[in-house]
Amino acid sequence: VQLQASGGGLVQAGGSLRAACAASGFMLDAHNVGWFRQAPGKEREFVSCISEYEDKPYYSDSVKGRFTISRDNAKKTVYLAMNSLKPEDTALYYCAARQGGSLQISAQRYTYWGQGTLVTVSS
Repeated sequence: VQLQASGGGLVQAGGSLRAACAASGFMLDAHNVGWFRQAPGKEREFVSCISEYEDKPYYSDSVKGRFTISRDNAKKTVYLAMNSLKPEDTALYYCAARQGGSLQISAQRYTYWGQGTLVTVSS
């Protein structure tokens, strides 16, 4: 069972990146998936989540209107499109999965975690 996050990088403020979270070893289409991030010296915080049915994506206020979460169950991959990036978006971005149930913003509710992909936004 593994989640592999990728797509991070260095971008100037106002730029865009698309992170991907690929699953192996389990059926991602039966899982809700969330993205979290952790900036240096700060606690991990919720970014976005999407249900197994692709409905009702949910976003934190800090990224709403700029980030879009989506999934391609055939490819067992969930994406996080990040637009209008700001320096305060700089963090290590993690994806996580939990089987069924309601959408959750608490990291403790997730079972599987990826290793993180680094997003750095320069001013």
